Amino acid sequence: MNRREFTRLTAAGTAGIGLSPTIITGTGWKGANDRVNIGVIGIRGQGENHIAGYSASENARVIALCDVDANLFPDRIRKHFTEKDLPKPKLYSDLRKLFEDKDVDAVSVVTPNHWHALASIWAIQAGKHVSVEKPCCHNFFEGRKLVEAAEKYTVIVQDGAEQRSNPCAQSMADYLHSGKLGEVYMAKGLCYKWRDTIGKTPDEAVPPGVDYDLWLGPAPKRPFSKNRFHYNWHWNWDFGNGDMGNQGVHEMDIARWGLNVTLPTKISATGGHFMFDDDQQTPNDLITVFEFPNLSGGGDKKKILQFEVRHWITNREGIRSDNPEINNTYMVSAENTVGNLFYGSKGYMTKNVNEWQTYFGKERADGDKGGGLGDHYLNFIEAIRANDQKLAKGDIRDGFYSCALVHLGNISYRLGRTLEFDPDKMKFINAPDADAMLTRQYREPFVIPEKI
Repeated sequence: MNRREFTRLTAAGTAGIGLSPTIITGTGWKGANDRVNIGVIGIRGQGENHIAGYSASENARVIALCDVDANLFPDRIRKHFTEKDLPKPKLYSDLRKLFEDKDVDAVSVVTPNHWHALASIWAIQAGKHVSVEKPCCHNFFEGRKLVEAAEKYTVIVQDGAEQRSNPCAQSMADYLHSGKLGEVYMAKGLCYKWRDTIGKTPDEAVPPGVDYDLWLGPAPKRPFSKNRFHYNWHWNWDFGNGDMGNQGVHEMDIARWGLNVTLPTKISATGGHFMFDDDQQTPNDLITVFEFPNLSGGGDKKKILQFEVRHWITNREGIRSDNPEINNTYMVSAENTVGNLFYGSKGYMTKNVNEWQTYFGKERADGDKGGGLGDHYLNFIEAIRANDQKLAKGDIRDGFYSCALVHLGNISYRLGRTLEFDPDKMKFINAPDADAMLTRQYREPFVIPEKI
């Protein structure tokens, strides 16, 4: 394996606000037998999976936890450290202070979406390897700047598209790209998750132990409300991206990977927030269609990617699950249908998180199949120890392209019309109102820099 030259960066003064890194040139990873010291930023929900995932590796240890909600620390320390006879981690409420910690080699960014890109850029500038949860950015502009940071500073950057580490998805992509299914002209991403109403919650005082101003970060100042805080922030445009940017970005990434496309030329989205009168702003039913150029294809020179969110009573759409009650995961369960469909000139493919199956001809005869789960946390550690970005599955560029589809689709939905897009200029065509939605107004001092 080729090792890239490694550059260690340390931040002068307080990390984060107006970072001006001092560059110190090194020769590579500190040692083949050294463990990677991890700081996990955001320790609720998926953050606990990150803690457990890294702690399971003999080549890594979680030495720091960071969260704006200090009420979470006692339970996480007990569950993931003291009960397992592991040393207690350092605790931080402010991620900028964690970035100053020279004992921390790498960070996992498991914050709400509106913090993903800025936290990652600050960490990269501070010389930390970064694994950032999906979606890697809250808007299109942030994704471009995150890619710039990853390309400028020689640290490992991994996108949270964890299926990229699965043999199932890898063999799926190889199979589709090989031509065995014929011309693959259309892909579907399905996100049918049983989601009840979030109700309504009043504005109220910030709970003790919560740094709410830091939680808001780049977002506009808003009063505290439970439906704009833990988890339900997903359904508020200031902080989340709806279910297309939550669960759905996984299936969007798989669909785009299988089609072998990057950015679209046309986007059309329609949907709504049905059944419930509550605080949710994002749609709970959404159909989004993207067109991509396909100059080598037959007939119309384009490929189609269709993505759909459904929230309530629905059918399976042919997605396989040998035993959903036993394989009860975030993608396969008795209630949910989450996965992908691919359509080719010879047949079609169904895929869930750990298995894919092809069907051929008018008879829909069973064809080739594949499967297998990987370990995205271990992959990140291995890439760091080898000092090789190529080993990091979920390259941040792919993360940006897949997240871009989420943002472009949401813009089409919010404006209520079909939009044309220029992939080279990365701008909409004759749509200044849509261009304005590629970024946001940032709240000082939590600003994504124009110049990385």
